[in-house]
Amino acid sequence: MADAVQVDALSRSFGSFKAVDQVSFTIPEGEIFGLLGPNGAGKTTTIRMLCGLLLPSSGSARVLGYDIRKEPEEIKKRIGYMSQKFSLYNDLSPAENLAFYASIYGLRGHAQRGRVEELLELSKLQEMRNRLTRNLSGAWRQRLALVCAIVHKPRMIFLDEATAGVDPVSRRSFWDLIYQLAGQGVGVLATTHYMDEADYCNTIGMMYQGRLTALATPDEIKDSLPGTLVEWYSEEPGKVYDLLVKDPRVINASIHGVQVHAALQNAEDQDALEEKMRQAGFCLDPGMVIQPSLEDAFTAIVSQERPQEKEAL
Repeated sequence: MADAVQVDALSRSFGSFKAVDQVSFTIPEGEIFGLLGPNGAGKTTTIRMLCGLLLPSSGSARVLGYDIRKEPEEIKKRIGYMSQKFSLYNDLSPAENLAFYASIYGLRGHAQRGRVEELLELSKLQEMRNRLTRNLSGAWRQRLALVCAIVHKPRMIFLDEATAGVDPVSRRSFWDLIYQLAGQGVGVLATTHYMDEADYCNTIGMMYQGRLTALATPDEIKDSLPGTLVEWYSEEPGKVYDLLVKDPRVINASIHGVQVHAALQNAEDQDALEEKMRQAGFCLDPGMVIQPSLEDAFTAIVSQERPQEKEAL
């Protein structure tokens, strides 16, 4: 299987600020690659370089065999791109939006009509084909935006925070469409800050402050979390967190609503830590050992990076 995307030590600086720092990865055809990280991590800058919209400061990359420095226009013709703010024409219907984007890519007559019908069926928008786009819900607009982005049958799709602001059920349906495209051999790069979405990807690159801090499958990243992960419920999660994070027996800790997760150096430290919390006046039930989530893994990775940042200052 060929690689749809090849990235080697890609970097981009804006003045003294390094937005992307020596990032390297590959995306095989038909694979879904998730670029995961908080806002400001460098995800969008990476996508803009790969789409031929922004020149790198250093490093190299090829998309569908084309060099991002030398052949950006060839890349733009052959990729699909969708962001949270993908442009749809509100005064047009879904069918008219699709026909318009098809015409931009040179589809005319029977070929255009056939592609529009195919994409209306794929997105399940047949019954809403003649409604004004402004009257569609956010979830249906998102589906329409995706099929407009693939009207020209691109072999590589870039999704930049494409599901931001959409409810979990609609996001799941959206990803069903992505799976169908990947099954047809289309490569996908999706940036997101939703940790649950990253589980849909074949490979995840975790970005933090411009650097790729982890690159593996979702299960491999979860399994890499050190120690034993314990979950406690508390009415005062912030105070419990403050106590745990200062204890040398705790590798790292994080708050999840009314739950506190802590990775312990040794599983047998759980009882002693619970006794310490009770002596501090916290009322809590015994904790439960749990399997790490991607959010837990990302929290651990960031906690390891922060001491390095302080040393560098």
